[in-house]
Amino acid sequence: MFACTAPRTRRDHDGASPTARFSPRLARRCMRIVHYLNHMCLGNGHVAVAVDLACDQVNAGHDVYVVSGYGDLDALLVRNGVKVIQFGDSKGPLKLGIMAWRFWRTVRRIKPDVVNAHMVYAALSARIVRLWQRFGLVTTVHNSFDEQANLMRVGDRVITVSEAVGKDMHARGIPRAKLRTVTNGTVGGVRRPVFFGAPVSLLHPAIVTVCGLHSRKGVDYLIDGFAMVRKRYPGAHLYLVGGGPEQAEFEARAEASGSGHHIHFMGYRDDPRDVLASADIFVLASLRDPCPLVIFEAREMGNPIIASAVDGIPAALGHGQRGVLVPPADSDALAREITRLLGDERLRETLSSAARENIAEISVRRMSQETLAVYRETLPPGLREAEEREPTVRPRRALPRDEVAETGGGRG
Repeated sequence: MFACTAPRTRRDHDGASPTARFSPRLARRCMRIVHYLNHMCLGNGHVAVAVDLACDQVNAGHDVYVVSGYGDLDALLVRNGVKVIQFGDSKGPLKLGIMAWRFWRTVRRIKPDVVNAHMVYAALSARIVRLWQRFGLVTTVHNSFDEQANLMRVGDRVITVSEAVGKDMHARGIPRAKLRTVTNGTVGGVRRPVFFGAPVSLLHPAIVTVCGLHSRKGVDYLIDGFAMVRKRYPGAHLYLVGGGPEQAEFEARAEASGSGHHIHFMGYRDDPRDVLASADIFVLASLRDPCPLVIFEAREMGNPIIASAVDGIPAALGHGQRGVLVPPADSDALAREITRLLGDERLRETLSSAARENIAEISVRRMSQETLAVYRETLPPGLREAEEREPTVRPRRALPRDEVAETGGGRG
């Protein structure tokens, strides 16, 4: 028998969205869960979160599916007991209708208790299917700066990945009663097992950032700030891990800064922890960032952290207790703090220890348990009441492999 639990919520003083809380008070039956995405491509935070959730929920005894158009992580999911169903990519003006039709065929066979939609088109097509099929619909807002993010209101519950995102979505019209905050977590999941690898060899002192190479990540401000740092520490090196559409512009900016030979573009890495393991300082200069997973990876590796005080970053750093916060779009502030840390080894050691404190708060298990608590809120009242009276039920039948295959490429 698996223990599954009821949600408890709270509100902040300012009326922000309630935060889901895992409670061991009630034992519940396990659920059939579908994570629904447009795609499962590497390098996307919302995909990483969905994979971590799906694998951990299987480990907790739930029957879990990932339904998507295409993806790179199917093998990892299948190895960890997640059933994967792909039904091809959809484009053009009929995209929503095609997705809804394919998802209806899938749901008709799976008969899920809960669908967690992680992208806008997935959420809208799931809502259409709900006209004919009964299931709880939970949507997750991973990027509130997306102009279409307010369409995620179609869920019975709307998960936001930070309190800052919750406030933003409420301001954009989503009722507080629907909103639940579940902060991201990365530690302890199967996608990122405990790191035992060899650190990458870097030139020191090494300042590292891990991010997509586009303007929202504030890379230009970091490059300019690093050029100022080299006036005091000419031997310093900056390593940028990640790729993106503006890489050529940033490379040109690095050359123009006079520090081009000390700025290294390392490209995308699926697991950047081998680079983080060699970093003297980790910096994230984002202008917008709902709840960046790399902050948690840097904390896990014990990096002294400097990051912008925007969106979900302050909360991810314990509002300054787990790292140094600086104003966004401020090269001078970045240079000042990097210079301060490079000149104070004891401060770096203190920040390294602080980053590792309360590591359970950034675990995949905590994120998964709080997410399951939100799912339970969407179950029909009669089912919730029955579960309170009788915590164990007969397991649901497994979906036959041929039924999964009929949906168009699924594997069980």
